[in-house]
Amino acid sequence: MKKLILVVSFVSALAACSSSDTDSTSQGDSFNRTTLLTHWADDLIIPAFQNYNSKLTVLTADVSTFNTNPSAENLALARTSWIEAYKAYQQVMLFNVGKAADINFKEAANTYPTDVAGIEQNITAGTYNLELLSQFSKQGFPALDYLLNGLGNSDTEIVGFYTTNAKANAYKNYLVDLVTALNSKGGAVLADWNGAYRNTFIASNGTAVSSSTNKMTNIFVKNFEKDIRTGKIGIAAGIFSNGNLFPEKVEAFFKKDISKVLLNTSIQAQQDFFNGNDFNGSGTGPSLKSYLDDVKAVRNGQNLSTIINDQFAVIFDSNQTLNDNFAQQVSSNNAKMIEAYDALQQNVIYFKLDMMQALNITIDYVDGDGD
Repeated sequence: MKKLILVVSFVSALAACSSSDTDSTSQGDSFNRTTLLTHWADDLIIPAFQNYNSKLTVLTADVSTFNTNPSAENLALARTSWIEAYKAYQQVMLFNVGKAADINFKEAANTYPTDVAGIEQNITAGTYNLELLSQFSKQGFPALDYLLNGLGNSDTEIVGFYTTNAKANAYKNYLVDLVTALNSKGGAVLADWNGAYRNTFIASNGTAVSSSTNKMTNIFVKNFEKDIRTGKIGIAAGIFSNGNLFPEKVEAFFKKDISKVLLNTSIQAQQDFFNGNDFNGSGTGPSLKSYLDDVKAVRNGQNLSTIINDQFAVIFDSNQTLNDNFAQQVSSNNAKMIEAYDALQQNVIYFKLDMMQALNITIDYVDGDGD
């Protein structure tokens, strides 16, 4: 396994070097960033957060129903709405700008692996402040995963924690508090976009490092590299630990069978954003793709935007070979996880080296992976 990891690292490093040595060029930039930012705000970001908040509303209702009448049937309803809200989160995690960045939206919603011992300590204590940085790993969708799927080996055992357990009311309260926290942050972000921030975002239409286009493009690349490639695949697969595997660090560990769904949903959101696809699927608008085409960005004589979309197809093909249960995939055949990582890594290279250079945008986040 260690030899395999070394080969992967060598191939990735070689690809990174070769990318900078290929014919990657672009021409002058006269792209209308105002129309780009308007499309991003009105047709992608705001509708995505509207959808996310609507899914949280359903989750809130189903958790309330379960708490009122804890049963296997109502547990199943709460799980279903949790999955739908979790998928909706994958479609907004990319937009970590403005209020979302200010209130640590991503960290509070999806820090995993979740801290089981810390959650149990909070439940036992009955008092906790979920706004503290130390509480990120004790809340959000991963903590709900534990409370809805990981408390026992059967639905009957899990329901028992909310009925016959001596701390049943405390478990119910914590379940509600976690959903309330998600609602609070999701609602705050949407309200900000529906308020003054939309105009502020669009008005910052220049080319400075702090401009909205530059910031959002950096966030796009960082999310793909750090939150998707590294978080959903690389860490569990041992890419950054000399081949030591961590199946317990996969996303949705307790549910077991939705890790691939969450991965593919997040990647599709990235591709849709790259291509400027409306969130509701009604059309397309200005995008990073059209921006690259406008500056005539090419690599080895081919449009860079085409190369990137072709690589997205390779990524989805690679993901098809993965088990729905990533913990099981890591433990049984980790080579397929590494293949999926390598497919993602190739677009990291296209984004970070070729795209950013073509658009004359500087990477503004710390990169400690050597990519």
